[in-house]
Amino acid sequence: MESRLTRLEAVQTMLLEIGRLSSRCTNVTEFLEGVHAALGRIMYAANFYVALTDQGGSDKHMVRFVYFVDEADAAPDPDTSFKLASPEQSPTAWVILHRVPLVMTAEQAISKSFAGSTWGVGTTAEHWMGCPLLDQNHVPLGAIVIQSYDKEHTFSAEDRALFELIASHVSSALQGLQSMDRLEQAVQERTALLAHEVAERRRAESIQHALYQLADLSANTADGATLNRRLHEIIGELVPARNFLMALYHPDRHEMTVPYFVDEKDAQAPVKRFEYGQGMSSYVLQRRQAVLLDGPGYAALVASGELKEPMGSVDIASWMGAPMLLGEKIYGVIIVQSYDQDVIYTQADLDILAFMANHVAVAIARMQADRAILKAKEALEEQNAALNSALTALKEAQSELVRQEKLASLGRLVAGVAHEINTPLGICVTATSHLVQELKLTREDLAAGTLDEDGLNSFFDIIDQSLRIMTTNTQRAAALVRSFKQVAVDQSSDEIRSFNLRKYLDEVLLSLQPKLKGKQVSVEIDCAPDIHMESFPGAVSQIVTNMVVNSLVHGYGEGQEGKIRITGKLEDEQVVFDYSDDGIGMDATTLGQLFDPFFTTKRGSGGSGLGAHILYNLVTGPLGGSVKVVSAPGMGLHYKLRFPRNRRKQGPAELAAVEQA
Repeated sequence: MESRLTRLEAVQTMLLEIGRLSSRCTNVTEFLEGVHAALGRIMYAANFYVALTDQGGSDKHMVRFVYFVDEADAAPDPDTSFKLASPEQSPTAWVILHRVPLVMTAEQAISKSFAGSTWGVGTTAEHWMGCPLLDQNHVPLGAIVIQSYDKEHTFSAEDRALFELIASHVSSALQGLQSMDRLEQAVQERTALLAHEVAERRRAESIQHALYQLADLSANTADGATLNRRLHEIIGELVPARNFLMALYHPDRHEMTVPYFVDEKDAQAPVKRFEYGQGMSSYVLQRRQAVLLDGPGYAALVASGELKEPMGSVDIASWMGAPMLLGEKIYGVIIVQSYDQDVIYTQADLDILAFMANHVAVAIARMQADRAILKAKEALEEQNAALNSALTALKEAQSELVRQEKLASLGRLVAGVAHEINTPLGICVTATSHLVQELKLTREDLAAGTLDEDGLNSFFDIIDQSLRIMTTNTQRAAALVRSFKQVAVDQSSDEIRSFNLRKYLDEVLLSLQPKLKGKQVSVEIDCAPDIHMESFPGAVSQIVTNMVVNSLVHGYGEGQEGKIRITGKLEDEQVVFDYSDDGIGMDATTLGQLFDPFFTTKRGSGGSGLGAHILYNLVTGPLGGSVKVVSAPGMGLHYKLRFPRNRRKQGPAELAAVEQA
């Protein structure tokens, strides 16, 4: 009785020990070592193991022997998972899958064997006892097994009951430990994930910083040597790049050049310029993708002949190259290599190099475009300067031609008026000469006493007739001179004055009589007599003169009859001035070029090409109006002008601009 009480106290102590172990131990192995030691104090436990399930799928169970102490068999690796056998193949699998305890002797184990195979793996025990480890949902966690290889140590029914009780407590403790393990594993996994995320973020920040540096470099660096050196430094911050080469492709020459080369073994590049197709640079560009090689791979590439004419040292530990591509255009290649076995490039390094190479291609393209734009801008500025100079000269020449055309027009007016004045003055001279001669003859008759009444009356008739002829012709000459004087002064002056539009038109047409003389063309004026202008009469005179002269030169053929009609009326302080002829007219193409300077259909026949151009500038400039023109072949030409009656109402700035025009 005392022995049984002592054992029960030992069992109670063991159960308490299991509780303490589950709270104190940090891993399953340490816990099971404590359980094994405590179990050995209440029963024989020289051979003891625990198998825990590790499910990898719904139909494929795995088991690990996390704790194994045995006198006969070697312990399996606790970290290795084994496929769980069927209940017919293993007592451990039978206990786990049936979820009930099992106690068997050697004879029972042998009776389960068939075809020469034992039931289970390992040495057959004299007495074997196993209990399932179940969670709170009765799901198997594994099995706890104790066994004996000699007949002196067997397990009683009380041992079985105690073992089942211990298995129940171990199951509860294992759930806690496994939960802790899972939590620790989750924490470790999350920590590792966070560390990876931090590393990726730092890597992304490094790449972003490198791209910023690259963009700033391409925008602010003009020196090629500085650009390449800084590019090496930027890439060196992302991947180990003690050996660095940059080669550029020149499609026009079908060759490669090496503007930058840094190497631990070679002070200078083997060649600075070589034909495209040689070396690893050409190999990478021909493949149009980044390449990663180790030493053996590089040597195999050379040996196979796929790499033509390798350049530089081939004793490399790791090598990678990336093409600088932008769309279909190739700019070159960046190569980084290592001679140190401790510096081996990875796919991640290659991805970074390829990424940077693409952005370097963008930077090169932008720099080339900037240089091209700068050259084009300089060329354009030179062309603009030349064009501005030519335009200034053209404007000066045009202004001079317009001025000369105005003077020529005035000169033609002077010549015509002078010719018209010659006729009445010639008649006056003839009449005066005739009168002087008659006076001489009359005096001689008077002195001889032969002058009678009839002779005296005849002399008086001659005097009367001569004086009438002289009066008529001198008045005609005076009118021509007066009209010419006013029109000539107006055309040579750019001042505003008051004038009556109808009377002024009569004076202008009177000055144009020499042009109209001998022509079968009549001019009809229909203008209101009460239109009093405050404007530039010289502009009006020049406009009417150019219209009439253009009609005579271009609108009518030699001896052709025609009629020119001029009308003027006032509408809301705006003068509506219409001019039309019934000449030959013009087609749409000619009409579209009517106001262009130097355009004429009579070049070489007296046409300067400035008449309509001056007309347009005078209407839109000094008169401040607008002009429209309508014409068609056989329908004559019709101008419709509209301009203010009073130009004094404009501000000083606008009048100053008009005077400059």
